[in-house]
Amino acid sequence: MANLMRNCRLLRPTLSLFRYDRGCSSLGPTSLMQRVQHKIDTKRQRALEGGGKHRIEAQHKRGKLTARERVNILVDPGSFIEYDMFAEHRCTDFGMDADDKKFPGDGVVTGHGLINGRIVYIFSQDFTVHGGSLSSAHARKVCKIMDQAMDVGAPVIGLNDSGGARIQEGVESLAGYADIFQRNVMASGVIPQISLIMGPCAGGAVYSPALTDFTFMVKDTSYLFITGPDVVKAVTQEDVTFQDLGGAKAHTSISGVAHGAFENDIDALLNLRDLYNYLPLSNRDAAPVMACDDPRDRIVPVLDTIVPPESNKPYDILDVVKATVDNRTFFEIMPAYAKNIVTGFSRMNGRTVGIVGNQPKVASGCLDINSSVKGARFVRFCDAFNIPIITFVDVPGFLPGTSQEHGGIIRHGAKLLYAYAEATVPKITVITRKAYGGAYDVMSSKHLRGDTNYAWPTAEVAVMGAQGAVKIIFRGTEEEVREAEEEYIDKFANPFPAATRGFVDDIIIPSTTRQRICRDLDVLASKRKENPYKKHANIPL
Repeated sequence: MANLMRNCRLLRPTLSLFRYDRGCSSLGPTSLMQRVQHKIDTKRQRALEGGGKHRIEAQHKRGKLTARERVNILVDPGSFIEYDMFAEHRCTDFGMDADDKKFPGDGVVTGHGLINGRIVYIFSQDFTVHGGSLSSAHARKVCKIMDQAMDVGAPVIGLNDSGGARIQEGVESLAGYADIFQRNVMASGVIPQISLIMGPCAGGAVYSPALTDFTFMVKDTSYLFITGPDVVKAVTQEDVTFQDLGGAKAHTSISGVAHGAFENDIDALLNLRDLYNYLPLSNRDAAPVMACDDPRDRIVPVLDTIVPPESNKPYDILDVVKATVDNRTFFEIMPAYAKNIVTGFSRMNGRTVGIVGNQPKVASGCLDINSSVKGARFVRFCDAFNIPIITFVDVPGFLPGTSQEHGGIIRHGAKLLYAYAEATVPKITVITRKAYGGAYDVMSSKHLRGDTNYAWPTAEVAVMGAQGAVKIIFRGTEEEVREAEEEYIDKFANPFPAATRGFVDDIIIPSTTRQRICRDLDVLASKRKENPYKKHANIPL
């Protein structure tokens, strides 16, 4: 009994915490709730402030927005739901356990929101917190939203602005990158993935954007590279600036790593909103259809005269594309890279379509290594996400030369061939002028399961041009050669040989092209085609 009484006396202060009368102690439930709420509010405010006022000001002086400002511009107002705002790193090495080294959120803002009413998952790295460096906690936050995006079937957009791995965490940081890479691969072809580089992205960090469907950059403030200028200098004795090595111009026009570049953060984010409107949420969804005020049966007279009578005279394939699509609106992908082929998104009668077209203004529209890779990647994206492909063909062949042959044009050209042959989405092809040699086969020909293949009256479907062909198959006087060329043109340099064999479905008046394509897209909307079962194919990489 004495022990029981002693235990009761010991418990009395604890039990007093649960009294609800007016005379309760200062540590009663209400007070505890207030203290907890105060701590929540304080940490939430710290998270909203990122690395603090001075670092935010430094970010603005560089012409860059903060992580949260970027998210607020990208998503519809008031739609962003944040995850893991209170997450903190658990590193204790090199003084990282100090209070001033811990920031709620740990350098990345994650969550989901809406873009024009459609769900999207986002992570936005915060350069004001430890330079946006990736810790294990940072990586877990990114992985969490990627996993949920896969579960619900919604795209992921990554706003990259990071100095790389957090060195103090060692291999844990590297493991975090690998966890993200694995999810990039698993999500590929399942949900669209978009990377926007808005600051530094170096070392192993570059491989996550490289694994996503589209990578965009901001001019002058962003860069991508494996090894920086200092390492390049030490190894190769080469002096190079950050921008020359891995800036927007280098990657959009030379390497082809980035799909486009924008003037500043705001311009980039607004363009991303536009691109998002063209994309389905996942591979389970059809291509988006929007209300359209451009008549589907609109006749386009300008197309009747757009191709010059001289077969070697250039014209701009973009004029053909914009005249054909809804309201002349075309979101071009990789406009500064491999300009001899054009790729991008548009709409036909409100339905999203992928556009591929040879560009006669550049290298006569010849296919080369870079244009083949550019076209193949775009075609495969469209096929993965149920986006019909419209191909405008004016191709004299593959670009000749030792640099192309030694660079692997056979292997790289096969990528475009493979992409078209593998695609099961609706494929509509319009031959506007030249369709010569193997390049004719590659550019979504009837032989590669093209659904509808049209030719304009100016089309020439042949093994090669008249002059080259006659030089090979005929010998004679100048007059005889001229006559042979005319005979070749009459027999082959026109659309009839292909039409009589069923390799094109019709020879159409150019001005009716829009009308025909819109009609075909309606018919093909219910197309269902599957490739033979396989673990995966072996595209010639």
